[in-house]
Amino acid sequence: MLSEPRSGRLAAWGNALLAGLVSPDDAVLAMVGDDAVHRVDGLPGEAAPVGLTLAMGRLRSLGVRGLRVALPAPGHPLGLSGPPAFNARALEAEEAVVGFGAPYGLVPEVYEAGPEGDVHVEVVWHCLPVREAPPADVPSLGEAERELAEALREATEVLSRLDVAGSGPVAEAALDAYRARAERGREVLAPGYPPRAVRVLELAQRVGLLVSLAYESGHGGAVSASEMAARGQALRPVERTARRAQVAAYNAYVEERERDGS
Repeated sequence: MLSEPRSGRLAAWGNALLAGLVSPDDAVLAMVGDDAVHRVDGLPGEAAPVGLTLAMGRLRSLGVRGLRVALPAPGHPLGLSGPPAFNARALEAEEAVVGFGAPYGLVPEVYEAGPEGDVHVEVVWHCLPVREAPPADVPSLGEAERELAEALREATEVLSRLDVAGSGPVAEAALDAYRARAERGREVLAPGYPPRAVRVLELAQRVGLLVSLAYESGHGGAVSASEMAARGQALRPVERTARRAQVAAYNAYVEERERDGS
């Protein structure tokens, strides 16, 4: 969860672009990130995949006024509203973007291309119909912030109790590297988001990193199958809370527009 999901970048900077807060070039640069190229396939009125600039313009003309994020997992359709066909594609990709104002959603398909030694990543976003309904299980920013504070305490306690290396210097080193990268100019969210959303997303990413370290660590006392199972059982609710908060942060722009009636 430390890595920003592609759906998060697309939704955040797409919202900023739709609001006229950033230029198309700056928005697309942020959306693509370290990938080589992103295209959108299946847009109404387009016979072939198109670039992100044209795709955002087309979605605007179709009535999309904002973009939400979904980060579903098995048994947890977080951020989804249906129909089943879209939910299934989103679950397979573990992420999606859902339009606000018009019933269209985007699900990424990621490819590696290029010769050995020079492989790059290309992404095709598939545009599919969605159901216009409240997204599943997304908390408010206030709820997410309260839940995260408790989740961070729980994660630290769990890691210490299970004697996982992620509760000590290894975790602190990774968190320090994360903070240093953020301080070098990484924008956590695009222009137009409230400060609380930035704060919630940063905390969600911190909790997510701790969970990832716990799952990946091969050191400490939790080495038997039963202890590994106990680790997973203890951390799954924490991971779920962090994902819910991440979605709440990305969706804060649209939630504010809904409250304002715009």
